[in-house]
Amino acid sequence: MAEVHGIRRDRLRERCAAAGAAAALITRPANVRYLTGCAPPGSALLVGPDTEDTLVHLRPPPDDEGAGADPRSAGERPPEDLRAAVLPSPDGDAAVAAATLAREQRAGSLAVEEHHLTVARHRAIRSVANGMPMSDLGGAVEQLRLVKDEHEIAALRIAAEIADQALGELLESILVGRTERHLALELERRLVDHGADSAAFPTSVGTGPNSGTARHVPTDRRVEEGDFLTVRLGACYRGYRCEVGRTFVIGTAPAGWQIDLYDLVFHAQRAGREALAPGVACRDVDRASRQPLVAAGHGDGVAQWSGHGVGLEIDEDPQLSPAAMGKLDACVPVTVEPGVHLPGRGGVRIDDTLVVRPAADGGPELLTITTKELLAL
Repeated sequence: MAEVHGIRRDRLRERCAAAGAAAALITRPANVRYLTGCAPPGSALLVGPDTEDTLVHLRPPPDDEGAGADPRSAGERPPEDLRAAVLPSPDGDAAVAAATLAREQRAGSLAVEEHHLTVARHRAIRSVANGMPMSDLGGAVEQLRLVKDEHEIAALRIAAEIADQALGELLESILVGRTERHLALELERRLVDHGADSAAFPTSVGTGPNSGTARHVPTDRRVEEGDFLTVRLGACYRGYRCEVGRTFVIGTAPAGWQIDLYDLVFHAQRAGREALAPGVACRDVDRASRQPLVAAGHGDGVAQWSGHGVGLEIDEDPQLSPAAMGKLDACVPVTVEPGVHLPGRGGVRIDDTLVVRPAADGGPELLTITTKELLAL
C-alpha cells in the first residue's frame, strides 16, 4: 500500500506543478489519509516538489506506545516511506509547522486547502510563510478520491459485508418492546464485533411514525406490532465507509398501504440502481429514482437527494440530486437511497451501496446484499 499512496502523492504533485504551486499543504483528515494511509489526530501533510514528503503530527499519548495500546492505533502511525516530523508540544499546530518547513525548504509557493482552514489558521500559516506566495488548492485531492482503485473497493466490500452481517443478526432477534435507541446501540456494537473500525455514521433506527425519515435520530419510542421499522447503518473498515438501509414490518402481515408504499419505493430504488453507468449524468440518476415517487404524489415526502458518493467519508462527491453537476465514472461507489415519509404514519427507505461499472463488466456492482423483500419480523 505504501507504493499506492506514493503514486497518489505523485498525481497531486503533478496537479500542483500544472497550477504553478511548488508545494501543497494538506489538512483535511480524509485527504491526509488518502495520501498517506494514516491520519493521526491533528496531522498535516506537506507534499513538496520532490518525493520527500513530510507528515507533521502530534506525539502519540503514552498508552499508544505500550503493550496495552489499541492494536488499531498502529494504522494511525506514519508509514516508513514517509518522512515524519513530531511536534514537540501537544499545543502545536501541525499545519503551521508544515508551512514553516515549506519555507525552510525554500519552496517557491504553497497551495493550501482553504475550504478546510479557519480564517485564524489561514492567517497563522500565512504569517510563518513569510511572504511565500500562497494559493488555494481547492478540491484537488477530493477530485483524485472520486474514482476508487481496487484496494479501496475491496475495503468497501468488507465494510458492506460487516454491515449486512450486523443487520442480519438483528433481524433474527426479538424486536417488539425495544427502543429505537437500544436497537441502534446494539447494531453499532455488532459492527465492531464483526471487525469494523467503528460505525460509518450514527446509526438510524425509526419505528412507526418515525420510520422513513431521512437521517432520523433514534428516540426512546418502543417498537410496536404493525410498525414500519427503518434501519440505516454502515461500517467503517480501514477508513472506508459503506451504507445500507432497509424497511421491515413488525409482527404482523403488512397492511395494504404499507405494501403499496413499499412497492413504490422498491421500484424507485431499482430504477436508480439500473441508471448507474459510466457517462450518465448524476442528475439523471436522481431523476430515475425520484420520478416514480413524484408521479405517485409523494414529491413533498422525498429527500433532497437520491444518493451520494462514499469512501473515506460517508457523504462524498458525487451527489445524486436534481441540481447535481457532472457525470459518473467507472469505479465510483455511490449510494442509491430513495425514501418516502408520510407525516404521522411512517414511511419507507431502501439504501444500497454500489460501484459504478460499465455494462461490459456486468453493470453496477451491488455491495450491500441484505434482502429487500418486505419481511414481517
